[in-house]
Amino acid sequence: MSSTHPRIIGIIPARLASTRLPRKVLREIAGEPMLAWVYQAAKACPQLDEVVVATDSAEVQALCDQRGWRCLLTSPDLPSGTDRLYAVSRVIDADIYVNIQADEPLLLPDHITAILALFTSADVDVTTPKVRCTSEDIVNPNAVKVVTAIDGRALYFSRSTIPFDRDGQGKTTYWKHLGLYAYRRKALERFAALAPSELELSERLEQLRLLENGISIYVAETSHDTIGVDTEEDRQRVEAILLQRVKASAG
Repeated sequence: MSSTHPRIIGIIPARLASTRLPRKVLREIAGEPMLAWVYQAAKACPQLDEVVVATDSAEVQALCDQRGWRCLLTSPDLPSGTDRLYAVSRVIDADIYVNIQADEPLLLPDHITAILALFTSADVDVTTPKVRCTSEDIVNPNAVKVVTAIDGRALYFSRSTIPFDRDGQGKTTYWKHLGLYAYRRKALERFAALAPSELELSERLEQLRLLENGISIYVAETSHDTIGVDTEEDRQRVEAILLQRVKASAG
């Protein structure tokens, strides 16, 4: 593979089982299965050489076959989307692998472009995006916050409100982390070899495994927020936004 033109693969881990919203990746949103919105956004990103769905479900595979999308069946025993990403990396060779969440139907190609732009530095092994927090997200434990160094390197991710505004001056900028990652091959291999870490298990955030083991994550700023779909209420909010997008593009 050429160092000047790295091969970049987008992988959408699409596990059918989900506790809060069963079968959510196949649920219809604005006339399409949720997975279709995610796939279309990834496919529209010019930096991706290929987009692959990684699933443990024959039903998801059937949808992919019907739509002509490349799909790989992976073990249902894999504990996380990153483990599914690693499983695909054993089959499909690339320089950079992008982990694209299947429950983010508001994803835009710009989100992927933003995190891939950081790989112009050879020191960068893992990247992810952030967006300014809304006032509701600042105190919402389901909205993960991130704090970064001046050079964009992540210092910590938390479900808590970080940083803490001790004097209540209201001048603190809070950043929400969006669950999209890109890994150089070696970083992905190292992640897969590591055991879950103490902070990861406490916060239920697998990216903390990287930070605890000294693997830097660099964070790209984006102005486009997303809504991860975990509940029926999330699905309805996303549907309203997507219907507006469809209407705007048609008009």
